[in-house]
Amino acid sequence: MMSTFLRALAVGVLVFALPHGAGAGGGAKFAQTAKDVSTADAAPFLGDWTLAMQGPNGPATFSLSINAEKEKVSAEIASDALAKQPIGSISLVDKSLVLAYSFTYEGNGVDAVVYLTPDKEGKTAAQIDFAGGAYVMNGTATKKEKDKAK
Repeated sequence: MMSTFLRALAVGVLVFALPHGAGAGGGAKFAQTAKDVSTADAAPFLGDWTLAMQGPNGPATFSLSINAEKEKVSAEIASDALAKQPIGSISLVDKSLVLAYSFTYEGNGVDAVVYLTPDKEGKTAAQIDFAGGAYVMNGTATKKEKDKAK
């Protein structure tokens, strides 16, 4: 199933790379209102998370670790199909933590943005936007048990 997702992602990247007037995906809206995240702002998001995602080609699970050390927030993401990737940019938009990174798939650079948005009931929605909207996955983010006390 994950190989189907990766094939669809590769096709999406190639389609997105073709010249057309579509412009950037949903991430552009967030980039305009993003602010750097402090360790205090990131506190509710610190820890290890499991992202249970659903995309056009089926489900996928990602592991996300968010840490803070000496007033700097860092993060890494991985899945069964993709090796651990460092998150290059972390910001806060309203109540959403926005984590942007890039990876190489079949020789092509792919930009990805992860959005974590808590709701009033204590749950956290997750979205991953690959290649400026070429492939979008939605789901939930669940903090691993040992980190729920943080």
